[in-house]
Amino acid sequence: MADAPDIRIDPAAFAADPYPDLARMRAEAPVARVPALGGAYLLTRRADIRREEKRIEVFSSRQPGGLMTRLMGENMMRRDGDGHLSERKALFPALSPRTVREVWLPMFRAKTAEILDALEPRGAADLVTDYAMPVSGEALKLLTGLTEMSAADMDRVSQAMIDGCANYAGDPQVEARCHEATAFIDRHIETMRPKLAAAPDMSSLSVMDRAGLGPDRLSANIKLVISGGQNEPRDAIAGAAWAVLTHPEVRAAAGASLSWTAIFAEYARWISPIGMSPREVAQDAEVAGVTIPKGARAFLMFGSANRDEAAFAHPDVFDPWRADGSGAIPFGAGPHFCAGAAASRALVAEVALPMLFDRLPGLTLAGDAPFAGWAFRGPRAVPVRW
Repeated sequence: MADAPDIRIDPAAFAADPYPDLARMRAEAPVARVPALGGAYLLTRRADIRREEKRIEVFSSRQPGGLMTRLMGENMMRRDGDGHLSERKALFPALSPRTVREVWLPMFRAKTAEILDALEPRGAADLVTDYAMPVSGEALKLLTGLTEMSAADMDRVSQAMIDGCANYAGDPQVEARCHEATAFIDRHIETMRPKLAAAPDMSSLSVMDRAGLGPDRLSANIKLVISGGQNEPRDAIAGAAWAVLTHPEVRAAAGASLSWTAIFAEYARWISPIGMSPREVAQDAEVAGVTIPKGARAFLMFGSANRDEAAFAHPDVFDPWRADGSGAIPFGAGPHFCAGAAASRALVAEVALPMLFDRLPGLTLAGDAPFAGWAFRGPRAVPVRW
């Protein structure tokens, strides 16, 4: 076995566009140590990630000193085995496909219709801040049970937490914003918990409280739902809309011969909103012929796996008709598969995208759409007019 090679990257360039560096790693060093990312070991090939994500005894989600645990508390994503399963089981009734279909989907449609009613007369907007953010935020208020929070606040605290969890450079201002956000969420939990106890519903806070999770576990897992449940659908809504608007052949077929579900799935492969999941190496491991030492931090690079040339033909091309798209892993591939996947698919593919293009048939881009991020990636603005 050999030591993993060190790969040098420019952090700013990596955040602006990680795909060239990730392609270089897949080709030359599929398991690489990256000093600029805190010395983490990056796994970049799909086959390695699919295999190793399931070996929780080696690549453990437990990270007592990790950023997410330190900033948000130890949630189910930072537990393995029975600890993970017990909390996942407690949350499941709120996010099950049946609950999504019977409870949340009609509410998602009603909230999105209200947003479009207000937006339509304007004739121009930024799809990130004016559409995707409030659609995602209003849905997440319902899903969490924190209905007294505004959609803008939901987006703000979610962004502050994901920025904090990706703050491997140790920026104190980023950390301070994260702490403020988590305290804000805790105040809303304290307000809503007795109200939901008196009038239970299917929200995450209500079902987990009825399942007997204590205050610390409730707090940590609500923060988890917010951290992934806002930015991922927000970025997928705005990003997939941009992809449709920049691919005329896709727009012509969308909703007819080409389903919105296929469009969302391909977008989530092509530009994975959640590009990485961290792991703690619990014992010396060998992957792709190199050694990863016990105690190291490993990053499972989903955004790289979903552009792996060994798994996908022309992986850098947005192609919702592709035959190999089912191999993508935007929601993970192991025991920590995203618990909110059904809710995300419903919100993006059954509500936000079809309703947007149905209500605004003359929708066109009105400027550039810059993208950013590698652990979490999405457009920073998508200016449009109609």
